[in-house]
Amino acid sequence: MRVGVAKETAPDERRVALVPDAIQKLRNSGMTVLVERGAGAAAHFPDQSYVDAGAKIVNTATLCSTSDVILRIHRPTSAEAAMLQEGQVVIGLLAPLLDPLAMVRLARQKVTAVSLDAIPRTLSRSQGMDALSSQANVGGYKAVLIAANAFGRYFPLLTTPAGTAKPANVLVLGVGVAGLQAIATARRLGAMVKAYDVRSDTKEQAESLGAQFVTLKSAIEATGQGGYARALTAEEQAAQQAELNGIIAASDIVITTAQVPGRRPPVLVTRAAVEGMKSGSVIVDMAASELGGNCELSRPGKVIATPNGVEVHAPVNLPASMPTGASTFYSRNISNLLLNFVVDGKLDFDFSDEVTAATVITHGGKVVQAATQQLLQTAPKGGAQA
Repeated sequence: MRVGVAKETAPDERRVALVPDAIQKLRNSGMTVLVERGAGAAAHFPDQSYVDAGAKIVNTATLCSTSDVILRIHRPTSAEAAMLQEGQVVIGLLAPLLDPLAMVRLARQKVTAVSLDAIPRTLSRSQGMDALSSQANVGGYKAVLIAANAFGRYFPLLTTPAGTAKPANVLVLGVGVAGLQAIATARRLGAMVKAYDVRSDTKEQAESLGAQFVTLKSAIEATGQGGYARALTAEEQAAQQAELNGIIAASDIVITTAQVPGRRPPVLVTRAAVEGMKSGSVIVDMAASELGGNCELSRPGKVIATPNGVEVHAPVNLPASMPTGASTFYSRNISNLLLNFVVDGKLDFDFSDEVTAATVITHGGKVVQAATQQLLQTAPKGGAQA
């Protein structure tokens, strides 16, 4: 079986789907690894490092025409998808719920699409395949570094002959993987950290890392399926927001991480909340994307300076800003998922297996994943279906 590693073409993407250290593991399972020329260069993995690990460097056309499986970070563009062959398998963070029609097109090409962002996160055996968690971990770390770099004071309590610097007050909104890493990193830098999440069962996790968990008087339990938070109703949001604004105003740094898969992120930091913050305060919105963000003022990829002196950072694709570490984690995730499908050196998609049923989006010329099927069925009339 030939496994190809594609070079990413998305703007500012520096990660690679497979690092040289993972190649031997695949070769031990009888696979031949092909790497598109320059695929790992931006992540500091030169072509020679792949050759030394036993891979073969090929051009784009050879990769697409001869690979049985192609490993990627992002969903292929229309031009890239057009080069795929019938019967090929594409594995990556395909985000089927954000563009289900792209999955329809892959199905019509009889390409099997497998998406790591559909991993059932509550299964213990899927933890080693959970790319969303591994990349969120990187993002949470980097978000705190962005905040520390932008903040005009020290993070830790510091006593010097010139006086004492008070520690920064950091508020982390959303206690998932990214939020927990943000808490841990801010604490390592010496900040005083508070954390809030609509899921009450995250309290113990936040406190174990040294954060003070914020319990609102209007507390609402919002644990959803698969370990994510569910979307709040309008009434729940209003009650939460009124109380949260006061806590935000008292914070020097606010880091937001709250996302709902396939949905617009909840607005946790309103314009009014930002207006109540002190000059010099910093917000880093990790949820910012074309769908919106956790901060009402966020603009994806931009830094907004407000009239009252608050900086709102809305970085996109934070893992790509730490490409070597992020690629190493992702490589392990995608290798583990690929090997989950291999039986006696061949791919075997057993749909009675929970991981397979959740992650295989298209197969045999059809969209087979339940969540994507449901989304297509509710699409406006005239939309493509498969």
